[in-house]
Amino acid sequence: MGAVGKVFLALDPPEETRHHLAASLTEAFAGFPVPGRRVEPGGWHLTLRFLGDVRGAPLDRLLAELDETDLGDPFEVALDGLGAFPRPERAQVLWVGLADGEGPLADLRRVVEDACDDAGLGREGRPFIPHVTISRLRPSEDVWPWLERDPHLRTGWPVEAVTLFRSHPGGAMRYERLEAFPLG
Repeated sequence: MGAVGKVFLALDPPEETRHHLAASLTEAFAGFPVPGRRVEPGGWHLTLRFLGDVRGAPLDRLLAELDETDLGDPFEVALDGLGAFPRPERAQVLWVGLADGEGPLADLRRVVEDACDDAGLGREGRPFIPHVTISRLRPSEDVWPWLERDPHLRTGWPVEAVTLFRSHPGGAMRYERLEAFPLG
């Protein structure tokens, strides 16, 4: 696949899920705007593994590994509730977390990690906290007032593939879908 820049493997929610979550956020925060720079719904995804600037032979090995790997059966994930990284008092990222589907998602994450390791890319060093980023805050900010609102954002989708994305930084981060690896 040649040089592609910063890439990552993620779950790509369908448009109807994006629309439902966007409408739920708008309703939950009417008159109380979400802080920071909002991530547009078209950029929402649930990252399984950030790979960084991987290109050439290492990326080709990973793609071949994912083509040959049994990623498991399709399953459902559900999103609900807000969280923040690194912590609510000094948040740099505001996100929607996982409500259901944690077991199958953890299994898929392990399979993806094994494929990355088998392709020579090693294992992720930080813990996996499944989430969809909805806002980035620079400088950091206290987001407790938003978390305490406890919006009911429940929505989900059937996970049927793992998608390889490429990020295009700039004013508004843009993500390009490069390849999908079906489950089942």
